[in-house]
Order: sequence, then C-alpha cells, then structure tokens
Amino acid sequence: MFALLAAVVLAADQTSKHAVETLTAVGSSRVLIPGLLNFVHTSNPGVAFGLLADSNTPWRAPLLIVFSVAVIGLIAWLLTTGRAGGWLGKCGMTLILGGAAGNVLDRILWRSVTDFIDFHVGDYHWYTFNLADSAIVIGAGLVILELLRDWRHPSGERA
Repeated sequence: MFALLAAVVLAADQTSKHAVETLTAVGSSRVLIPGLLNFVHTSNPGVAFGLLADSNTPWRAPLLIVFSVAVIGLIAWLLTTGRAGGWLGKCGMTLILGGAAGNVLDRILWRSVTDFIDFHVGDYHWYTFNLADSAIVIGAGLVILELLRDWRHPSGERA
C-alpha cells in the first residue's frame, strides 16, 4: 500500500510538471485566486527555498542528486525494515519518499526542478513550489504529528 502511495505521488508530480513544461513558457504567470494563489512556471536549479539557485559551481547538481538519493535510500530502508513508526509515520515517510523521488528525477533529467505553485498573502509570497514539495511538507507534518503523539504518550497508549 505504501509503495502504491509513493508511486501515485511520483506520477502526479511528474504529470503535473510535464503539463506545465509542455503547455506554458518558463516565466509565464496567471492569477488563480487574487491575493492568494498564482500559477507561475519557474525552474529551480537549487534546493528548497531557492538555496544554491544562484551558484554556478559544477558540483551543485551532482551533489544535490547524491544527497537526494541518499535520503531516498534512508527512507526506503526505514519503511522496509519497519522503523518508520506507526501509521502516521509510515504515511508521512511515504509522501516524503514520493516527493523526493519526483524532485530527484527532475535533477537527474534536467538538472533543475520545475515549480509552479505561487502561494501568497497580498504582497508576501512564499517560494514557488510543486506537487512533490507539497507531498514532502505534508509528509513531514505527519511524521511530526506522530512524534508529538508518541511524546505525549510514551507508554504507547493513545488518547
């Protein structure tokens, strides 16, 4: 079941990025919900929040790929060995796995990641992101929820 969820996240991410890349030009923008949400086609050669995007060093892409593959390997190991926690933790790790796989596939194929969701409140914009990033954030939230739940109930009993 968890492998299927990771595959669905990867497929949805790659399908959405392909549609954006095929149907719009880089830099194109469209307001979806005024004052809240825009569609903006961007390409990010860096990591989350645009870190390293301006770096021209030749090792940037290979280093990011190696790091991402290592994280994917660690998460796969946690899931396959039963060390990913309970149901929330396993779902969270699976979402992170699918999202990380989507972004690393972009880095391998294109040396950058396509982003297109521009969330903002008025003039305060968050960094542009994609479905893979959304899955990673939601997955991390689920893992944190499980950790907090376990912290509040160390004996294993649930409220």
